[in-house]
Amino acid sequence: MDATDRKIIAILQKEGRISATELADRVGLSLSPCHRRLRTLEETGVITDYRATVDPLKLGIGFSAIVYATLREASKDSVSAFEAALLKVPEIVQAQRLFGEPDYMLHVVAKDLAAFQRLYDKSLLGLPHVMRLNSTLVMKNVIPSRPFPI
Repeated sequence: MDATDRKIIAILQKEGRISATELADRVGLSLSPCHRRLRTLEETGVITDYRATVDPLKLGIGFSAIVYATLREASKDSVSAFEAALLKVPEIVQAQRLFGEPDYMLHVVAKDLAAFQRLYDKSLLGLPHVMRLNSTLVMKNVIPSRPFPI
């Protein structure tokens, strides 16, 4: 990966809907070489997806919490079962496995506190191999999402 590839990635992180022609102009390439580089970045998994960033409030999602999960044991089977179960809960919008305790940090969204409580009681408490859940409410989203530094 060279400086031109990094420039392509930096632009696409901020402007995912930019046309290939505009992208080529901005990185100083003709269309064909730019398109080849872009295709290579996609095929090698450097660029993994394209998506729209949405305002959760406009979707009726006004509540978010960070839920820390500690598993009873960290065996291969329990970790696999827990992670597979996470994928079935669409309100978990981000999940990260951590070193030490707790084992996982889950970013969970819901319409409001009552909806979160129902989700917590119905889905989160039933996740396999969980020993303990601790939650903290998100007061404000200071940096909701930003591009990776290139």
